[in-house]
This record gives sequence, structure tokens and C-alpha cells, in this order.
Amino acid sequence: MKIVPAVLATNIDDFELRIQQAEGFAEYIQIDLMDGVFVPTQSFTSEKINSLKTSLSFEVHLMVKHPAAYFSHIDTPHLKKVIFHVESEVKHKELIQTIHERGFKAGLAINPGTEIETFKHLADDIDTLMFLTVDPCCYGNPFKPEVLKKISKTRQIFKEKVLGVDGGVSLDNLKSFFNIGVDYVCVGSRIFLKGNPEENYRLFTKRAAELSFDI
Repeated sequence: MKIVPAVLATNIDDFELRIQQAEGFAEYIQIDLMDGVFVPTQSFTSEKINSLKTSLSFEVHLMVKHPAAYFSHIDTPHLKKVIFHVESEVKHKELIQTIHERGFKAGLAINPGTEIETFKHLADDIDTLMFLTVDPCCYGNPFKPEVLKKISKTRQIFKEKVLGVDGGVSLDNLKSFFNIGVDYVCVGSRIFLKGNPEENYRLFTKRAAELSFDI
């Protein structure tokens, strides 16, 4: 199971600081973009990503009402995957096709209360199913353990699909995600908001390695 630092920021200064910090210990990160409509919090515009000078590769998590519009403004060689919400207002299959045609992987984000039947018909078309285990908005929202059952059932149905988790990930619940077949977890506040981000990241990667070794 991989650990992916998640960068969420409402202003450019915080964003650039966290990118700089992540460059010291990671190769791949997730960047969250928010519109203040789909979620209460608003980040900077998607065009800002295009001017980002970094050694990092990244995926974007579009927590926005109209992901197709946001995606149309993003153009950077560092981008590898685009994740948008099944609950957003979009023609899902058209956007997935557009993402793939531009050479990126496509991911579908799923809010805690969204049932499997809502996204099941789209799963074969996308590369990653990303489960939110908190209500999307900002760093530090409370973990919703009931989502674990949905992830486990999804793994039974889609045995080869890449499954990710975003939000509420801690050293204490990492084993629960590992046991139900999650491929990677995105960690934000527990890396960037307290202590030394690099040391925090190393604790998570060490724990993930220990879980793999115990098999």
C-alpha cells in the first residue's frame, strides 16, 4: 500500500510551502482543488497548477461542481491522473473519455454517503476508485469508519481495480485499509499540519511497509 501526500490549500502561499516541503521526501502527491460550491472551501484557480515548477508528479482531486470546466484549463506535464466526483454535475463517460484522450489516468471520487450502485456502471471505464472517508472540504474532518464496509464490498466486486482512500487516514487505521485491499491512501493533515512533514511521511511509509512484511 502506497502513501500519497495530499496537498490542500486555500491560498498560494500555503500551497507553495507544502509543495516545497513535499519535494524533500516524495515523488508523487495529490493536489486538491475546491470551488467553494461543491464543497464549502475554495482554493486557487486551476490555472495556477500550470505554472507550478516542481520535480513532483501529481494527481488532481477536483472537489468541484463542474469538473469538466476545471479540467479544460489544466495543462502541465507533471499531471498523471485526474480524479473527479461521481456526485458532480458532469457527463461522466464523456469526461472520462476526454481525460484518457489527453493521456491521463481517470479516477472517480466517492463521497461517504454514496452507494456502490451510483458508480458501479462507471467502474470499468476508470482507472481508480477513490473513496472519501471524511466529508470533503478541508483538512481534519472526522473519519467515518462505516465507509470501510463499502470499500471492502467494492474490492470483492472489482478485484483488479485500483482503490484509493482520501481523508481521515491515520497510523492507527492504516491496517484497516490494508486489510480490505486498498492500494494507496492520501494523507494530508497528519503529514503537513503538525510536526515535521518529512518525519510524519516516514512514519506512514514505515507502517505501510510493516503491514506488507507481515503478510
